[in-house]
Amino acid sequence: MNQRYAQGPNEVAALKTAELRENFLIEDLMQADQFNFTYSHYDRAIIGSVAPVAEVLELPTYENLRSDYFLERRELGIINVGGDGEVIVDGTTYQVSKLDAVYAGKGCKSVSFKSVSAENPAKFFLYSVPAHHSYPHRLMKKEDASPLEIGSKETANERTVYKYIHLEGIQSCQMVMGLTILKPGSVWNTMPSHVHDRRMESYFYFDVPDGQVVFHMMGQPQETRHLVVQNHQAIISPPWSIHSGGGTSNYGFIWAMAGENLVYTDMDTFPINELR
Repeated sequence: MNQRYAQGPNEVAALKTAELRENFLIEDLMQADQFNFTYSHYDRAIIGSVAPVAEVLELPTYENLRSDYFLERRELGIINVGGDGEVIVDGTTYQVSKLDAVYAGKGCKSVSFKSVSAENPAKFFLYSVPAHHSYPHRLMKKEDASPLEIGSKETANERTVYKYIHLEGIQSCQMVMGLTILKPGSVWNTMPSHVHDRRMESYFYFDVPDGQVVFHMMGQPQETRHLVVQNHQAIISPPWSIHSGGGTSNYGFIWAMAGENLVYTDMDTFPINELR
C-alpha cells in the first residue's frame, strides 16, 4: 500500500508540477486482477481500486493497518464504473451494475469482487476510512441515489449528482460518497469552488474519453494550482484546498469524503472572481 503524507498550504504553494503530482495524484488505478491502494494521512483515508477480470479477488489486509482483516476498524465504500460485477460481503452477494454502490461496515471480515464477463469487466473504486461503529452492509442502485440536476448549459456545468453514502442515504460513521456525471457540452465541476475544513476529499475521474484530460484545480482560493488528470486517475484533496475541474470533454467523477460530519452541503464557497 502506497503512503501519502499530509502537507499544509505553505508547503504546497512552493511545490513544482512533478512534486504536486507525486503528493496528490494517484495514477495506477484499475489494473487488471489486482488491488491498488494509497493510504493518505489526511483523515487516514485509503483510496483504491480493484478490477477483477479472470479471478475472484478477496480484499486482503496490509501490514501498515496492523489489523487481522481490512475492515476490523474501518468501513468501505465501493462504486462500480465498469461492466456488471458482483461484490460478496460476508457471504451475501450483491449484483452491481455500472454506477451502483455497496457499503461494507466495520467488522466485515470478507469482501470479494468478481466480473460477470471478462470481455466487459467490472471496475470498482474503493474508499475506506476509520470507523467506530458497525453499520449494516447495503447495496444502492444508481436510480435510488437521490439524483440531483444542477448547473446550466450557459456556464458549461450542466450535471447530475448521485448521492449514495450521506446523512439521508446509506448510513456510515464518517464517510460521504457519491458521483457526478457531466452532460455533453459541459466540462466544469464544482464551480463555484469551495473548501470544507472539516473533512478531506478525494476525486476519481472516469469516462474521460481517449485523448482528453481534466484540469483539476487545487490549493487555497487565493493560491491555486492545477493537475492534469487522465481517465481512471484520482486526486487527494486536503481539507484546506479547493477541488474543481474543467475538462476538454464531458466526464464523470466519484467524490468521497471523510471527516467530522455527514452533511453533504457542509462547505464554504468562494466567488469565482475572487479565485487567484
